[in-house]
Amino acid sequence: MRNIFFLLFIVIPALEIVVLVLSGKAIGVWPTFAFIVATGIIGAFLAKKQGLHTLQRAKYEWMNGRIPSDALLDGICILVGGTLLLTPGFITDTAGFILLLPFAREKMKPWLVRLFKWMFYTKTWIYIRK
Repeated sequence: MRNIFFLLFIVIPALEIVVLVLSGKAIGVWPTFAFIVATGIIGAFLAKKQGLHTLQRAKYEWMNGRIPSDALLDGICILVGGTLLLTPGFITDTAGFILLLPFAREKMKPWLVRLFKWMFYTKTWIYIRK
């Protein structure tokens, strides 16, 4: 677990800084800035559009008496992808766009199911009961 936090909070931001500096040298500061802002705007639009579609799909499944597990997993991927697109940097933008692609989400869902099962069975899942 420590390795994951080390990766998330130290390694990835350091790599983002390196890529941003190299991009600034290669294409210039303002084009790099414009590209980062554009990916944030495009990502927010795509995440909103796909999130609303997924919400409608989940609502439809609930209304037909089915548990919307597939839609919920899509929603998690869209939420994480949208968040990654709003953070500045090319590496996180690439990962965010990948998570917004429907065929990439299909590849991620079995991994997410295994992760959630592991968290549930090892009791690392934290929830609050009232």
